[in-house]
Amino acid sequence: MNPSTAFARVLVDELLRGGVTDAVLAPGSRSAPVALALAAAERDGRLRLHVRIDERTAAFLALGLAKASGRPVPVLTTSGTAAAHLHAAVLEADASGVPLLALTADRPPELRATGANQTIEQAGLYGGAVRWSADVGVPEAGREEAQNRYWRSLVAKALITSSGTLSGDPGPVHLNLGLREPLMPDDEDPGLPGPFAGRPDGAPWATGGRRAVVQARDSGPARTLVVVGDVPPRLGAAAGALATDAGWPVAAEPSSGAWATSVRGGALLLGCQDWLAAHRPDRVLVVGRPTLSRPVSALLADPAVRVETLAGSPRWADAGRSTSWVGGLPAGAPAPAPSQWHGAWREAATVAGAAVDRLLDGSSAMTAARLARDVVAALPAGALLVLGSSTPVRDVDRLAVPRGDLTVLANRGVAGIDGTVSTAVGAALVHGGPAFALIGDLTFLHDLTGLLLGEGEPVPDLTVVVPDNDGGGIFAQLEPGEDRHARDYRRVFGTPHGRDLVAVARALGWASSSVTSPDELAAALGEGGPRVVVVRTDQRAEAGLAREIRAGVGRALTA
Repeated sequence: MNPSTAFARVLVDELLRGGVTDAVLAPGSRSAPVALALAAAERDGRLRLHVRIDERTAAFLALGLAKASGRPVPVLTTSGTAAAHLHAAVLEADASGVPLLALTADRPPELRATGANQTIEQAGLYGGAVRWSADVGVPEAGREEAQNRYWRSLVAKALITSSGTLSGDPGPVHLNLGLREPLMPDDEDPGLPGPFAGRPDGAPWATGGRRAVVQARDSGPARTLVVVGDVPPRLGAAAGALATDAGWPVAAEPSSGAWATSVRGGALLLGCQDWLAAHRPDRVLVVGRPTLSRPVSALLADPAVRVETLAGSPRWADAGRSTSWVGGLPAGAPAPAPSQWHGAWREAATVAGAAVDRLLDGSSAMTAARLARDVVAALPAGALLVLGSSTPVRDVDRLAVPRGDLTVLANRGVAGIDGTVSTAVGAALVHGGPAFALIGDLTFLHDLTGLLLGEGEPVPDLTVVVPDNDGGGIFAQLEPGEDRHARDYRRVFGTPHGRDLVAVARALGWASSSVTSPDELAAALGEGGPRVVVVRTDQRAEAGLAREIRAGVGRALTA
């Protein structure tokens, strides 16, 4: 067989031996050898292959598959701008610690820098956003045995590095695959290698798995608050368990893995200055990257508060640049805090939650805020929920009652809105049960190609719920929404799209409906996917409601 075909078959075989179960590709010519090897693996029942026509969609689909499964997922593209379209997902995988494998086909060295069609400088394309990258040597005839060892070792290193097996620091890896013609196979056997060539024992070079980073520490101040942000779910869950044993209140973001142990509306409590003055923690233990709440950021910047960071890998974020200690989870449970400390936070969360519910239930109209609360409450146990960046994840963080029987994911690494539909589709295909996504209208429109499911592709049981405020509604709740900026708000911030999103979803092959009441919402969520549910809201009204909620919570806490 020709060298490019031989390389592709060994590459895919070693990926499978290393634990890869899913792969994603977008079509192309230069990537044809690897694409055909992946298709052969699918026919043999060794792999689940996902094909998308758009590389950005493919990359975020792979991100969702990897985020939900914890296993490395390769995404394959052809050369040129196709490789550039993976960059946003690579950045998200870097910041979130997701094991994504970017496989980019390329011209061989003799065709680079010659003006050859569809050729760019792909080696090192993603810079410091990847844990490791390699410009793979071009396959050549006559060197099969040596090259086979090299190829398998290379794939093994990619899997080990991406999964964080040795470093405890999972993330994206880039393999740039220079391939010479012929690119199509010249034999009749499309299968992968039969007898194993590489390690003499026939075992794979790489396996998945992560190791924990553990470091002992003292129990610290009794008035301790645990803040859990964007973090691998297992570390978040461990931090939540630690806080429970110690009697420390938790303010955890929904996708942190610790949400079940969090007080409801922790950001609202921290935003009430009168209440916080009497309940300010002496110490905050930060796990991951808290990104959603300005009150949390303000607390971490307070010089009167001792900030410590619990890190699960060598890469850790210093929120507010105020960390005084960094280490791993303690080996043993710390001494429990006084019961009144945690009790005060639980009582305040109950009072604040009641105030929130009164305001949300005070109107029969569906608002984005009420939608966030009600969607979380209505989901069946064991469901998956993917939250879009911008307003939805913040509304759930502030307003919903935390649940421990849901899997909640969000792209909070760099918090972009791009690729969210594809991420949700990928995560839903791994989850296997009912899955839901709550995303804004611009997030939905940004990734419409994520709704395109090709012939023969698996269909996710995914219901996408879209609060449609006709544009960038989050800006109405921030400084651009202030009256003094009203002249230019609609043009450069509100950005109305004017589209009928129900019709848009139907045009792309998804069942879709519009919901106007809580009863209709509950019924729509129970119909199963693939489905899009649209709820029309108003940007300015949502901003006004957010102000009412903050004021109402403040009054309730100081009454």
